[in-house]
Amino acid sequence: MPSMPARFPPRLKAALFIVALLVGSHSSLAATESNPPAPGFNLTDSDPRAIAIADEVMATLGGRAAWDNTRYLTWRFFGGRRHVWDKFTGDHRFDDGDLLVLSNLNSEHGRAWEKNQPVTDPTTLAAHLTKARNAWINDAYWLVMPYKLKDSGVTLRYVGTQADTGGRPCDVLELTFRDVGRTPSNKYHIFVSRDTRLVTEWTYWRDAAVDQPRSLGPWTNWQRHGQILLADGRGQRAHTELAVLPAVSAATFTDPAPLDFATLTRSAATP
Repeated sequence: MPSMPARFPPRLKAALFIVALLVGSHSSLAATESNPPAPGFNLTDSDPRAIAIADEVMATLGGRAAWDNTRYLTWRFFGGRRHVWDKFTGDHRFDDGDLLVLSNLNSEHGRAWEKNQPVTDPTTLAAHLTKARNAWINDAYWLVMPYKLKDSGVTLRYVGTQADTGGRPCDVLELTFRDVGRTPSNKYHIFVSRDTRLVTEWTYWRDAAVDQPRSLGPWTNWQRHGQILLADGRGQRAHTELAVLPAVSAATFTDPAPLDFATLTRSAATP
């Protein structure tokens, strides 16, 4: 999966593409201005139609301002390891069985505990900090990928219209990476419903040059969380304890005392 900074067959016939571009140029420009690409987004090699669809996805999800203003997210990745993430500061709480890591994703500094005992060995601590950050890179992408379609290093291309496995007609975007993240050779096809403009499915190439693709499954159960939409369903699996929080207690990122979902959401009202 690509890294996530703190603050995704044939093209159209030339004539049809020019007509579509002329007809939609004003609305596409307005959408792009309200959803500017991240620095380093490969605008030169990305298709205008793919960019326009990415902007429509962002608008459907709640809009760029709503995403930018969303600060605290928490979830359990398929019911297992839990993340609490301050998107503004990079502060991160990672619970994974007997391991707890409190760190900052930007500085990559922090502390760790195993079976409630502080980790003092520098090598072991560094390994735990790396594990927590790598888990966040992967797990957050599985949660918020549709918000990352115009991220740094991304190239977007329009593949065409194709039905997803549920039979819904979709516009398919090809998403590749250049010089970013831990796995820049990945490639994705993102299925965007032509009716709802929500992501319904994605397909993955571990290595865009040689590997065969495999489906990563559907995106289902889109629900409003705070000002944005998130989907917890991934086929036979689902993220759990998913929430966008208006606030969290400061102790969330500093205190190793056990923290359950009820306490976390309750503390959001009285940080």
